[in-house]
Amino acid sequence: MSYLLSNVPHFKCWVRREFTHNHEKYHDEYLHALVIAVNTIPDRSLSFQVVFTGCESDCEDNNEPNIHGGAMWARMPIQALVADIPMDDFPEPMEDHIAQPWDCESRNHSVIVMDRVSSSPWLCKLDGEFFKGRYLFTVDYTDSDIADDSAQHKQSHVLYITEDCKWKGNLVALPNNRVRATSPALWVTGDGAPDFKPSQWTHSAEGHESYLDPAITFDNLYKQEKKREKK
Repeated sequence: MSYLLSNVPHFKCWVRREFTHNHEKYHDEYLHALVIAVNTIPDRSLSFQVVFTGCESDCEDNNEPNIHGGAMWARMPIQALVADIPMDDFPEPMEDHIAQPWDCESRNHSVIVMDRVSSSPWLCKLDGEFFKGRYLFTVDYTDSDIADDSAQHKQSHVLYITEDCKWKGNLVALPNNRVRATSPALWVTGDGAPDFKPSQWTHSAEGHESYLDPAITFDNLYKQEKKREKK
């Protein structure tokens, strides 16, 4: 379990350059980078540790020298990042509530790649419509009132949009109720809203009244063997 900062499966991206200059200039310009870690601060969007590569200086229409390669930036918000994938043009920026509908729930978190659902496309619900996306990894939270509440807990599945649309390439962090994983070999993707309701229940063996009865609490294999020995 990590506190505040975790390694992630690194990936290439473009950083909206205005995020590196207090949004005062460099709008519609981009710097190339590697995403190497994720940061979780409650009541904020996910943010990332990036190391700049300087590759933008290799572009034909770029006359700037490579001054950024190897420079690092901590806590770059997800809204600043665009996946390094083939695109005709850079995507439109996303509003915060679309890129990540629910803020981080705790500084305590884990990062996992869910292997079984990592290879096939995902469907991402953004602003009321579904778009195809590519799954990268999942951030899960604990050790806060919200994160450990059965009815309120949310995971952040980090993906980038692959469908040809105004948001192609943007990174998003979506909970379970905004995504569908696909895997044609294992299941048929559903159509329509699942008939789910968040659970208000917390399940715990040790909270049950049966724990007051030693005959039930300590009814284990060794006890059974002793019974047979007496016979």
